[in-house]
Amino acid sequence: MATVSRVVNHNHNVKPATEQKVMEVVKRLNYRPNDVARGLASKKTTTVGVIIPNVTNSYFAALARGIDDIAEMYQYNIILTNSDGDEQKEVKALNTLYSKQVDGIIFMGHELCPAVRAEFEAERIPVVLAGSVDQDNEFPNVNIDYQAAVHNQVSNLLASGNQRIAFVAGELDRSINRDFRIPGYQTALAAHQQPIAPELLFEAGDYDEGYALCDDLVANQVTAAMVSNDEAAAGIMNGMNDRGITVPEQFEVATSDNTKLTEMTRPTLSTITQPLYDVGAVAMRLLTKLMDNEVVEQKQVLLPFGLKQRGSTKAS
Repeated sequence: MATVSRVVNHNHNVKPATEQKVMEVVKRLNYRPNDVARGLASKKTTTVGVIIPNVTNSYFAALARGIDDIAEMYQYNIILTNSDGDEQKEVKALNTLYSKQVDGIIFMGHELCPAVRAEFEAERIPVVLAGSVDQDNEFPNVNIDYQAAVHNQVSNLLASGNQRIAFVAGELDRSINRDFRIPGYQTALAAHQQPIAPELLFEAGDYDEGYALCDDLVANQVTAAMVSNDEAAAGIMNGMNDRGITVPEQFEVATSDNTKLTEMTRPTLSTITQPLYDVGAVAMRLLTKLMDNEVVEQKQVLLPFGLKQRGSTKAS
């Protein structure tokens, strides 16, 4: 039994002839190691649970790719669950992952709600947030400086002559918007002596909502929009063009995620650039350290961001 275990676990302290005999039997019997039994014996399943709000969204897909590549490097398996950004589904997904005895969790979500936070605290297995903020900095997380990024992008829109700039996000009251992006938008306006107008805060979370929002933007004499979601930004840009308002000559659009969509639109979308793959990769590497009980000095990681000038904004 011990010899077979060494062979199937790639422990090379076995004579080549013996290893060949074992592998011949493994092949003949179509044997597969039982990971559940192995996990019960070792108290470690080498499996990580990943909760993602929308598997079809390019932003989260890029993060998941970074997670998966680093997981493979450190020989961890991934269980990917889709929550649709719904709090009840997030809690259900967590309980499913806990029942599978995962060694750690990477959470990607729009908001760290109290119910999810309570589950994390009760279970006490390592958790890392990827592209998701924790206002209390209770859990390790990997992000960019969203406040500074929005401040810089809005400053560019102001520099090109816009005075009525909208901020558009899926849900304004979510922490990432309320506590980071909106303050960045407001500090940029204040730095340019522009009034902060609450009526210029709008909600649109996908293409259709962005497209439909255009009438309200026109009614409020908006000349530029800082958008938190690439799909909504594309909807706004197409909606303006269909209303005879040309982009960027009459209306400027800047977005936040730099997914592939920003290069597929015409004109292409100016955007905040985020190292999405690296956010996922760093989050997974941080989780491996926590699962191995390594000392981690920096648990709140901010990766660098940039601004990409494309066709949807004027050169400032």
